[in-house]
Amino acid sequence: MDDLLVGIGDALGTDYLSLKDQLTPGQLDYLRRTREFVDHEVLPVINGYWERAEFPWPLVAKLAKLGVVGDGIRGYGCPPMDPLSLGLVYMELSRGDGSLATFVGVQAGLAMQSIAQCGSEEQKQRWLPGMARLEKIGAFALTEPDHGSDSVSLETTARRDGDSYVLDGAKKWIGNGSIADVVVVWARDTEDGQVKGFLVDKGAPGYQAEVIEGKGSLRAVWQARITLEGVRVPAENRLPGANSFADCARVLVGTRSACAWMALGHAVAGAEAALSYAKRRKQFGKSLASFQIVQQRLVHMLADVTAMQLYCMQIARLAEAGTLAPTLAGLAKLHNTSKARGVLAEARDLLGGNGILLDFHVIRHMVDNEAVHTFEGTETIQTLIVGRDITGVGAFV
Repeated sequence: MDDLLVGIGDALGTDYLSLKDQLTPGQLDYLRRTREFVDHEVLPVINGYWERAEFPWPLVAKLAKLGVVGDGIRGYGCPPMDPLSLGLVYMELSRGDGSLATFVGVQAGLAMQSIAQCGSEEQKQRWLPGMARLEKIGAFALTEPDHGSDSVSLETTARRDGDSYVLDGAKKWIGNGSIADVVVVWARDTEDGQVKGFLVDKGAPGYQAEVIEGKGSLRAVWQARITLEGVRVPAENRLPGANSFADCARVLVGTRSACAWMALGHAVAGAEAALSYAKRRKQFGKSLASFQIVQQRLVHMLADVTAMQLYCMQIARLAEAGTLAPTLAGLAKLHNTSKARGVLAEARDLLGGNGILLDFHVIRHMVDNEAVHTFEGTETIQTLIVGRDITGVGAFV
């Protein structure tokens, strides 16, 4: 193997401000276990899955044994995780592969959390234990073909008909939508006009999911276009705690924080690969790392990564205290995905031609971060939400 490639994606443990010293033994254990899983199981095989746009079922089976899926939900077979432990897991999974981290985000952060926050006790008992073990796969269907940033305007309808609801509409970009055992569908109740949540079981007549092809990002996880044509859902499958879009929005606060951690993982992967490469690659008779301009670029990348780490640590502390406002999660997401973009662009450039090869990992992280930058609210939307908060003036409806 080319010496430049040996361990190019392995963790260097970048922690310039010694933030790891603040972690508890339990938090360190989550970090260590996930890091080892990424280095030994994910990195050796993920490029092939990504290039083939193939869902990595063998990695999901191994991930199930790791005991990290549950998004901090208490009980129901979910592993005990505080917000910082959860963030570290998302960070490390993303350092390995954005598709795998996104799969977990959809499974636990969106589908499981919807059931945990809005579901009945019977719904929680039925779904959460199996989902935590990855024996049951979940999806979260909110975004529609014509409603992304303005998801509150969703047009999918739910009409009460006897002891059932009938769902009609279309969804797009639904992670796991083609493989899920249960899909949390958000639809507008025709009776009162409110957005509510419904659990659609796999194989429900009228539910059709088509995998979106041609993606240049997150290629190893499947998003789907979904059509709902007269899908009949038993009334007991309605989430009783989901009675307006505000209930859906509460779920999204946690995943917005996860995006900040995911972006950090992508940035760390790029910065560490660039540092390893700069030390090994020789041009003009000496290593790239010996050139002043390369050192300057590496230091600026480190500065951005460190700032991203501080954002993540603080939103985790606020979440633990129960004081994490949606605007703060949005600011962290905005900052980290934007900074990750810059770090990964620098890393790709520093690797020269090798920077576009999957073997060196950077290009995969660079394009995968584009999806993280977009979903759960774009930079533009987060800017307007935070801007409204600090000025008291709404720039959009």
